[in-house]
Amino acid sequence: VGEEGGSSTVSLDSIDWDAPKFDAEKVGLETLASILDYELTEKEWFVTGNVNPVYFADDFKFQDPDVKVDGIRDYAKGVRKLFDQQTSRAEIISTLVSDSSPNTITVTWRLSGKVNIGPGLTIKPYICYTDLTVDESTGLIVFQEDRFDIPGWDILLSTLFPFLAGNVLAAPAPDVEVREVLKPTALVEWEASGGMVSDTEGSSSSPVDRILSFFGN
Repeated sequence: VGEEGGSSTVSLDSIDWDAPKFDAEKVGLETLASILDYELTEKEWFVTGNVNPVYFADDFKFQDPDVKVDGIRDYAKGVRKLFDQQTSRAEIISTLVSDSSPNTITVTWRLSGKVNIGPGLTIKPYICYTDLTVDESTGLIVFQEDRFDIPGWDILLSTLFPFLAGNVLAAPAPDVEVREVLKPTALVEWEASGGMVSDTEGSSSSPVDRILSFFGN
């Protein structure tokens, strides 16, 4: 990933695959969407593989028009291997709760760079739509499906014959406006507490009150 994107120097071996899961069911879909918006903007894990596994269920599954993968770790390894880490970008445009599909967060993003096929093939930039299905009982992501704004044959032909882009084939997706995405409060609190999430409705009690309440006082 280029200088403006998420770090490509992070080894997947440094990811804690057994880290405690994020208590996403306590914060709701809207807050989870804002957290994922921040994390994806920072890490661009759709191309780097630098995922944060705390948001994913153990039985997570991925699919796009060409590939199916079981498990977030295998997904991360797959995208890391496929995309050239010096040039590839997954620029996030928006991360929103879907209006049409229940328990779903849709990420709209622009893919660009190169894939590690043969000598390395340049990707014509295009828009991807990633639908993340969230388990209602746990708040964890159980399924990811990627869709594209152009057909697969256009993607392939543009890669093999780039001079056709914008002529016979669709033009490259326009540049993405740089956004400043702040770390959501819920994520800050979760990290500060060592992995505990407060209920979305909040509480007026102090930390001492909560500790005493835990012991039944």
